Amino acid sequence: MDGGLVAPGRGAGARLRLSGRGTGLLAGAAETPGATPGPAPRRLRVLIITREFPNAVNPFAAPFNRQQFAALGKRCDVEVLASIPWFPGARLFARWSAAGGLGGVPGRERIDGLEVAHPRYLYLPRIGRALGGVLYAASLAREVLRRRGRYDVVLGSWAFPDGVGAVALAGLLGLPAVIKVHGSDMNVLARLPSVAFNLRWALPRARRVVAVSRPLADAVAAFGVPRERIDTIPNGVDRQLFQPRDRAAARAGLGHAGDSRRWLLYVGRVEEAKGVLDLLEAFSALARRRTDLRLVLVGDGTARAACQRAAAGMPADLVHFAGARPLEQVPSWLAACDALVLPSWAEGTPNVVLEALACGRRVVATAVGGTPDLVTGPELGELVPARRPDLLAEALERAADVVYDPDTVACAGGRHGWDESARRLEGALREALG
Repeated sequence: MDGGLVAPGRGAGARLRLSGRGTGLLAGAAETPGATPGPAPRRLRVLIITREFPNAVNPFAAPFNRQQFAALGKRCDVEVLASIPWFPGARLFARWSAAGGLGGVPGRERIDGLEVAHPRYLYLPRIGRALGGVLYAASLAREVLRRRGRYDVVLGSWAFPDGVGAVALAGLLGLPAVIKVHGSDMNVLARLPSVAFNLRWALPRARRVVAVSRPLADAVAAFGVPRERIDTIPNGVDRQLFQPRDRAAARAGLGHAGDSRRWLLYVGRVEEAKGVLDLLEAFSALARRRTDLRLVLVGDGTARAACQRAAAGMPADLVHFAGARPLEQVPSWLAACDALVLPSWAEGTPNVVLEALACGRRVVATAVGGTPDLVTGPELGELVPARRPDLLAEALERAADVVYDPDTVACAGGRHGWDESARRLEGALREALG
């Protein structure tokens, strides 16, 4: 909204200024022609509750949250409760359970200028989903109540159980709650009856819901949230890190000098739902007749062993597993490739696509979630249906043979940075106070 609303009981020349959704409410600031602008609004105090955040044991987790919340911390006073799953004897199951593997996470850390606490929450593998929101809120209640009076608004990042718990905990504090949804929380988890039951309670009770793509906003509206309370705020991209670079120099820097093959690159969690086994099947079909191609996977996950077994039947060195890498190294891998591949079964707004385009690299991806909003034309890449390795193989071969200008891709696929994303998120949080 531009302009303003006429303030009740004031003359026509004085107006209460209600800013656009990106800047929030300037409460009580009257505008009179020629008058000096009123004071800037007080810094917002924000408590963020999420399981999707890096920690000392898993420093590569959720870089999108780390970057956006660090940028938000420049505008607001932010504290993050990055919760850690726990159950009795969890450490004994560290080999098989993510909760057990996170037992060594410290109680507090400082990450990118943010104060981050890691409270434990009770997690019941396989059987606790129906009670997930209740258990999550109950586990964090003491930690949250200790902070009573220190915040203006509570943000739950990830719909379930984080967002559900955030609504309940905000109620204990007498504060408004905002839920941010990302992708598979609405596209996959929300289809489970037990999770949908929780979300039907929580989403309409949140003062605002932030979605990272238009399809996710539609999914939120289907749970009974009025459209005027849904903000679509895409993630940003670090334009200083991600920009076009020389391909040969990048490969040399990674220890692959002189490799003139066409690289197809996957970056992300190596999980079945990310389509990585579809990717190996598609690439295997190409490898039978093309030795001038190379598939590189950057990341780790539960499907890595299955991917390695699939690669074992191909000629040596056609598939390279680089493992998990810190965000600061990802631009070098993107610069080294000829095309990024993202064969996911479901997505929100995949940041790796934003980053690849910012690096001037074309993309082959599945037409799911918010990806079609990013790959909007042939100059940026090609979209294929999910779970179709045959069509993916054809698209990969076309991508390998395309000659293109990286600067043109970077210009056409450009998106705003994290500062702009944080500015809009702050606006949504201020709207929740309205």
